[in-house]
Amino acid sequence: MSRAVRAVPRMGGSPLLAAVVAGLWLVVWLVTQVVADPPLPAGATLLAGVALSTALIVGYPSALRGPRQVRRPARPPRRATDVRLLDLGPGIPLRRGLTFEAAERTARILRPLLGGDAVAITDAQQVLAFVGPGRDHHLPGQALRTDATARVLATARTAVVRERAELGCPERLCPLRTAVIAPLAIDARTVGALKVYRTDASTPRRETVEGLARILSLHLELAELDRERQLAADARLSALRAQINPHFLFNTLNTIASKSRTDPEEARRLLLRLSDFFRYSIRQDGHFADFGQEYFFVRTYVSLEQARFGDHLRVRYDVDPQVLGVQVPVLVIQPLVENAVKHGLAAKVGGGTVTLRARVDPLARMTAVTVRDDGVGMDAATLARARAGEGGGVGLRNIGERLATLFGERYGLDVRSAPGAGTTVDLRLPLS
Repeated sequence: MSRAVRAVPRMGGSPLLAAVVAGLWLVVWLVTQVVADPPLPAGATLLAGVALSTALIVGYPSALRGPRQVRRPARPPRRATDVRLLDLGPGIPLRRGLTFEAAERTARILRPLLGGDAVAITDAQQVLAFVGPGRDHHLPGQALRTDATARVLATARTAVVRERAELGCPERLCPLRTAVIAPLAIDARTVGALKVYRTDASTPRRETVEGLARILSLHLELAELDRERQLAADARLSALRAQINPHFLFNTLNTIASKSRTDPEEARRLLLRLSDFFRYSIRQDGHFADFGQEYFFVRTYVSLEQARFGDHLRVRYDVDPQVLGVQVPVLVIQPLVENAVKHGLAAKVGGGTVTLRARVDPLARMTAVTVRDDGVGMDAATLARARAGEGGGVGLRNIGERLATLFGERYGLDVRSAPGAGTTVDLRLPLS
């Protein structure tokens, strides 16, 4: 490990030098005035003292001359390529996965940085992108034909090709002569290769190619995590759709059947609302929708339940119009209202009221949604089971896990309840 070297003066310094000079003058005086017979003239004594003192000071490594230093070899200047690579990370298209389009765009970005004439990116089976001389016959979608590439994929170690014959290209006039091939990996699994070619006898800089391959591998790992997170969110959304209570459907159909005899027009309207309800819950694309759409979905559900419960179910809406255009996760608010109806009010004599409140906090950049009922409530043990996904609630734990997948720690889901005092669910979602 290299270590900074400080300049350290050799032993001595001004006090010691002064003592030595004084001693020298004493010796000169004794020799010229005491030992010599007859004594030398004062001028000769002075001249001898000055000459000897000057020689001593010049030859003595003292503080008067400054410390002697051990010089380190100058570090070679960092190459412009290295500096540009450090700032490359966020702009690499492979952050979206190892696809033909992402590989092509990445190869075009990297070619001027890698000091090669041509750049190729492959997966484990085929060429995904090739930029530079030789593009006319090294085609995207073409199966891998280079022994060196197969070796890199098998061993996960960089290969340096110094002879054209090692490239394995069957094209007789191929201009490529040398190459450095580095593996692309996700965790311990090699998924592709970064290949940098030159048309002369020199080889690309191995350290640069390996460094870029590591950066690309990191972005591929992040892309893999994004895909896994998306799959998890999709699975939880599908689970929420599957948890639509079949009893709700049967009870609504029974209500419609009853209305068809006493109020056919109302039965027709309820049937259309039921159709709208299931169409939205099943066919809604993506994970987000305008709050206005979710609000309409909630009101559709409530209208179907009110047809069954009548005056026993009262709903109060306190929604700021600014919230209607805000993006929120689909199928999150309606299950909370359904839980309030099913577990809060259905068992209460005389029914009760559900309140839906929604506000936007532009300073905190959050959307606050509250679903409150004045129903039977829950004791601490029942509330703990509901939070854990037990007790027949509609996806409360699933909702929390899905929000964590979509927002990380940037959301809030708080449930408060007490026997006879109803239940309150506070939901806080970040603005997109």
